Amino acid sequence: MAKDRNGENYTGPLRRLLLSVLVLCLLGLFLFWRIDSPRVERFRAQVIDTVLPSFDWAMAPVTASVKLLRNFQSYQRIHEQNQELRRELRQMTSWKEAALQLEQENARLRDLNNVQLDPRLTYITGVVLADSGSPFRQTVLINVGSRDGIVDGWATMDGIGLVGRISGVGDNTSRVILLTDTTSRIPAVIQPSGQRALIVGDNTAAPPIDFLENPDLVRPGDRIVTSGDGDVFPPGLLIGQVAQDPGGRLRIRMAADYERLEFLRVLRDHGARKVTQPSALIMPDAPLGTVTPPPEASDETAGVGDG
Repeated sequence: MAKDRNGENYTGPLRRLLLSVLVLCLLGLFLFWRIDSPRVERFRAQVIDTVLPSFDWAMAPVTASVKLLRNFQSYQRIHEQNQELRRELRQMTSWKEAALQLEQENARLRDLNNVQLDPRLTYITGVVLADSGSPFRQTVLINVGSRDGIVDGWATMDGIGLVGRISGVGDNTSRVILLTDTTSRIPAVIQPSGQRALIVGDNTAAPPIDFLENPDLVRPGDRIVTSGDGDVFPPGLLIGQVAQDPGGRLRIRMAADYERLEFLRVLRDHGARKVTQPSALIMPDAPLGTVTPPPEASDETAGVGDG
């Protein structure tokens, strides 16, 4: 017990002494390091050159930690830049889609301007608003109507070929019956043979060609235009080309793109007869020699006759 007490008595003062010496040494080193003298400066440089290289092993963990921290910060910046680039890419993708749509609309409008028509025909361009989408009726709605001078029965075209005819006119809109509708019957001429035929709509993309005078003179790829018979359509409007289905039946490959109808050109055909009833488009006029019943006499006319 006595030895332990003696050891504790010596240990306390020894620790205090060593701490005091260490503080004095550090204070002296600090003061010495603050001295502004060329000799002291050379001494400091020698000390640094001697001590620092031997401390590389001790600084390695610190250097590695600093590099790791810098790499992490760089990775974080790269991640933020990547996210920003992704946002810009999505935005540019939407801009690209919008640009492609505008380019397609512009191309269709240029096609409308390049169509060669009879100089006597004027036209008005309308935008397709809606599609019927019915398997039994093929019609579209356009944004021009009676206020624009649209008349029932006028022909409509896209940038290349005939699309249909006006059937139903409102103040601001009109309905167009497509050539593929089952009620559509278009008199046509097949070039170069000059064979006349009837394009009969059947709700398919390639309507059949009926009532050919001589089918042997018709070949796939022949051009089909309107004949102008019946004053339904002006003559010479492009409809499409002759095609043959697997069953050997002659059909027409439409020149108009029915899958992407966005703009339609309505032809003002002032020279044709005006359609006042929808039935006038499909029912023939009364043949010659048919007796038409006289109109009923009015009361005023009857009174004159009695007098």
